Amino acid sequence: MKNQGNRIAYFCPSLSWGGLEMTLLKNASWMRNKGHNVMIIAQHGSRIHQESELLDIDVDFVQQHRKYYDFIKASRLVKILRQHQITHLVFRDPKDMSICALAKTLMFNKLFLAYFTGMQLGIAKRDFLHTLRFSKLDLWSCLLPWLKKQVNELTRFPEEKTKVIPPGLVLNKFFNAPSASEAKVLLALDANKKYIGLVGRFDEQKRQLLLLEAFSKIKSEIEHNLVFLGESTHGESDAYFNKLKDFVSQNNMEKRVHFVPFRNDVETFYAAIDVFVMATNSETFGMVTIEAMASGCKIVGSNKGGTVEILKHGELGELFESGNSDDLASKILIAINDENFDTNRNKEAAKEYDAEKFCDNVEKALGL
Repeated sequence: MKNQGNRIAYFCPSLSWGGLEMTLLKNASWMRNKGHNVMIIAQHGSRIHQESELLDIDVDFVQQHRKYYDFIKASRLVKILRQHQITHLVFRDPKDMSICALAKTLMFNKLFLAYFTGMQLGIAKRDFLHTLRFSKLDLWSCLLPWLKKQVNELTRFPEEKTKVIPPGLVLNKFFNAPSASEAKVLLALDANKKYIGLVGRFDEQKRQLLLLEAFSKIKSEIEHNLVFLGESTHGESDAYFNKLKDFVSQNNMEKRVHFVPFRNDVETFYAAIDVFVMATNSETFGMVTIEAMASGCKIVGSNKGGTVEILKHGELGELFESGNSDDLASKILIAINDENFDTNRNKEAAKEYDAEKFCDNVEKALGL
């Protein structure tokens, strides 16, 4: 173990199992594997509780809390923190900030409290109550510089405690993915065809329909087919997915558009495609864009949100006017016809997000 005096708890009382919860557990696992003493604080029976046990990470339990001023649940959290001699408490959900700040106050501030955010602030939070709550944070970690700038401009939080720590990615599985022909066979695609691809749940926010509209405008000019990897959100309607299939049928594109059920070996999907599209209007930070970079794909992304910084303002991919299918179609054509594209350049750029580098940055920011 690294410094035995440091014990890190990751706080996640959510019952959901989405990107926030998966990322928190992944980060905790990486830090544990780096030799740190790590535990998860979660609700009993939650998915993150179950997944933590599968990874052999210690878990202790809390109940769901109110968003603000839940002194009873904060007292329970303090009991857990003291019982496990926790020195560092990490959380990602802004709904957990109040209870974590209260816990630190009840511990007479003898706790390093770190907030790793993946969300935009949106509005100014410079009032007294927000400033008081933020004052309990020892670290506010942002995924990208533009998010850090938001914190600096919209809050009174000290700039010196605001850090940019990009998310991590285990790169080897993308660097060592199957060949393009092998990947296409695994996905039941034509090994002799080239593909434009998008990965993500079938949801209006992911804008698969926008890509279909753009593809329909240029399908006669290109040989590429279109492939989607994903599925509808579990327990929700298939209405949007059916809308996509209806569009394909109405535009006679059944032989050109393919829907592949989601699979965990996403590196196989990226290996099978030539051009990756991030069609979302404004993604705070799209891990799929990093995965596409690590896979050496050509990339076309929206000119809003974190995608702009990830693609270095157009150096690593084409940026289209968000929500504009005509511009998206135009930028896809530019990407397809880019004879100077260097797949190794994108792979090299992806190394900025290596999981080992992420952990090193976290250790430094937490003072471990």
